[in-house]
Amino acid sequence: MKKVLVIGGGMAGCTAAHQLALQSKEWDVTIVENAPFLGARNRTSWFGGHPYTFGPRHFLTQNREVFEFLNTYCPLRPCADHQFLTYVECDNAFYNFPIHKDDVKSMPDKDKIEHELKTLVGVAEAKNLEDYWIGSVGQTLYNKYIKEYSKKMWQIEDNTILDTFNWSPKGVALKEGPRAAWDTAISAYPYAANGYDDYFDISTKEAKIMLSTKIEHYDIPNKTVVINGEKRKFDVIINTISPDILFNYVHGELFYLGRDLHTFVMPTEHSFPENVYFLYYANNEKFTRLVEYKKFTHHKSPTTLIGMEIPSANGKHYPFPTKAEQAKAQKYFDMMPDNVFSIGRAGTYRYGVDIDDTIEQAMGVVRALAS
Repeated sequence: MKKVLVIGGGMAGCTAAHQLALQSKEWDVTIVENAPFLGARNRTSWFGGHPYTFGPRHFLTQNREVFEFLNTYCPLRPCADHQFLTYVECDNAFYNFPIHKDDVKSMPDKDKIEHELKTLVGVAEAKNLEDYWIGSVGQTLYNKYIKEYSKKMWQIEDNTILDTFNWSPKGVALKEGPRAAWDTAISAYPYAANGYDDYFDISTKEAKIMLSTKIEHYDIPNKTVVINGEKRKFDVIINTISPDILFNYVHGELFYLGRDLHTFVMPTEHSFPENVYFLYYANNEKFTRLVEYKKFTHHKSPTTLIGMEIPSANGKHYPFPTKAEQAKAQKYFDMMPDNVFSIGRAGTYRYGVDIDDTIEQAMGVVRALAS
């Protein structure tokens, strides 16, 4: 039997354990999770009788294999018709996001915007997020949708600080045609009232699970850790937490943004317009977006649950998208020996990594171990 340590019991860690169990009975897998439960932010909580997750953790992918895999163990309900709206205070109007050409026609400054769209400089020379968006949609639409939103999202004074930007638009910067947020991806959410929770049990039934447990010392080059005062050596380590932790921050601590989530119940069966799942706020509000959870969960109730997300230093939810931080993360990845893998959003230090990516990465690890 080969010993495998999985650090972190969120979706990435649970899927990695599941993939190993499906691949072979020769893996002796131990999952160490600091929290008293598996699933991390994908775990379902309840408020006012309504189910919710920390942020709307819907499943989105363009990888059919990944969808079929999760759907086998956690049946998924399609939600491909969902839309985003952004509130633009200077126009006192809600518009679609991605930015849509049809909405421009109804804007009070449409002539100015249409002139800017005809004279776009493009993004070939873009050096930062601001350059990218102005080159994509012009100054006026950038000011309406992106400028203040990105500053509060990342808690910065100037969007030129963000010098990586290919993660930014949801599909395209300026959209024509159908208004669904994604035209080619599969979008879904579990049928079960408790969301993904049953999958966390299914995926880890062959593993040893250590909850409410913190690894006290890491010796990653030797694949050795100290748990509850005991030194333990492994043949394989699959990490899903921030890689700087594994090396005692030798190259410096990686920077993340966190979130405060406030949930409140409204005295109506539905609050948002039909097919609208998210409301974004692109102004000087403290919060970035609202979500109506019932849109995803299909929970039956005469009331509805709203989640409000406020950027904060609470938690390591969003890796900071700058080249300097990504280069720092790469120094930690370069220190990892053979048979040490790092997956998931925190593990790869990539903002755009979601549930589908973690499953795909777990599949990749098992394929690499089998080769």
